[in-house]
Amino acid sequence: MAKKSKSGEDKKNNEDKVELFSQLAASARCSRTLLSRQLLSCGLYAGQDAVILALDAEDGLSLSVIAERLGVRAPTMTKTINRLAAQGFVDKRDSESDARLSHVFLTDTGREAVKSVRKAIRKSQKLALREMSPKDIKSLTKLLRRVEQNIASAL
Repeated sequence: MAKKSKSGEDKKNNEDKVELFSQLAASARCSRTLLSRQLLSCGLYAGQDAVILALDAEDGLSLSVIAERLGVRAPTMTKTINRLAAQGFVDKRDSESDARLSHVFLTDTGREAVKSVRKAIRKSQKLALREMSPKDIKSLTKLLRRVEQNIASAL
């Protein structure tokens, strides 16, 4: 049996890398779409869930702290917070010690939404990971973490 040529192996390896990167992008897109659809039943839009959960963990954070923790720009977070406030999920209050700062607090409606957000996330996870063993999930998580670290270090 003839050995595969080095260039043939390189070509196959490159094709595998292209396919992997394509699958990563498609999986990320599909998972965001799936979660977005689940969140609509709670009256929330994509990205708002992370803010609700961040405030559930530590209520009263400033806009800039929320933006930093979630890895988004401050203007984007301002729009998200303003929309959540208009929907009645959060309340924005000026800082007593620094007039330039605003702090964000969950309203009663926002606190009620936490359970719905967690349920939407669990349902999305269940749908996305069906027929995968705990070992598969652990291995995939480890590999994806490494990919994320590689990408983050290149940014």
